[in-house]
Amino acid sequence: MQPFGRSTSPRIRLLLKFALIALATAVIFVADTGTRYEVAAAVFYAVVILTTARFLGRRGLLALCAVCIAMTALSFGLTPHGDLRSGLINTGISIAAIILTTYLVLKMEAARAAAHTAQARLMRIARVQGLESLTTSIAHEVNQPLAAIVASGNAGQRWLAQDPPNLDKARQAFERILGDAGRASNIIARVRSLTRGEPPDTSEFDFNQAMREVLELSRAEIERNDIVLATDFAEGLAPALADRVQIQQVAGNLVLNAIEAMAAVPARNRLLRVGSAAADGAIVLSVADSGAGIPPGLHEHIFEAFWTTKEEGIGVGLSISRSIVEANGGQIWAEPDAGAGATLRFSVPALAREQRP
Repeated sequence: MQPFGRSTSPRIRLLLKFALIALATAVIFVADTGTRYEVAAAVFYAVVILTTARFLGRRGLLALCAVCIAMTALSFGLTPHGDLRSGLINTGISIAAIILTTYLVLKMEAARAAAHTAQARLMRIARVQGLESLTTSIAHEVNQPLAAIVASGNAGQRWLAQDPPNLDKARQAFERILGDAGRASNIIARVRSLTRGEPPDTSEFDFNQAMREVLELSRAEIERNDIVLATDFAEGLAPALADRVQIQQVAGNLVLNAIEAMAAVPARNRLLRVGSAAADGAIVLSVADSGAGIPPGLHEHIFEAFWTTKEEGIGVGLSISRSIVEANGGQIWAEPDAGAGATLRFSVPALAREQRP
């Protein structure tokens, strides 16, 4: 046999609630009528209004308010004894309490409904923004490998257009296209996993080798912008312990930002310095440029989402980079240079000595 509350139909439960309201108001009416004028028993109608506000609705509350006022007035007329003046005052107080309680309850319910509507809208906005953020992030991150694919495709066409065609060079260009396409696919998968809060695909890898691969992918852009590249990779580093693809993604972002930062600088002054170093159980990569630098006091803001100093920037690259680095157990920060330019650094965990084979 099911419990009474579950087996009873909604219609019967509603009728029971109305019966309880009627019983409560009847008890208050009898008490108010049977006591002296000096006793303001009618104020307890306000309690009935408060307890029934959640299921009566606006019209039901207004109807109950009218009934309570009418019963208060009727009780005043039927009360046989007491001070009439006190009765008038108490009746006025009771009616005022009923009206004020009804007004406040209606306001409270309206506020609750507005809050519910606002919450539903915020949830819809959050879903849309989440999709927009994911789309923007993927579009930004695959820009590098797509640009490399286009460059390799153009190079392959030039090699094939020679007389006779240079098939070896063309094959190398098309192999680079396949590699960059795979890299773009990996980036999309990593960005999607990052937005879903999935943990990075952590593994051991040669940090310097991974960074050299990033620079090799960026070499065409570096040369096209007449930038001098200087590297200083520390020897004997412990293996990095992080998601290799994601860390390469961050390094590529920093290199691309450095290249763009030097666009307005005379070609003879464009210098990109990339280096690695060991530091307290971690590996630190530094990317320094000779561009305009970061305005004073804004070093922390550059890692905020949709904050940028570039006229055509969308402000997601460094924000994504920070999310990736922190998800991999590292940190990212910016430092002003004594001269021109800026230096951005990030750290990733290194394999502890006792963990090494």
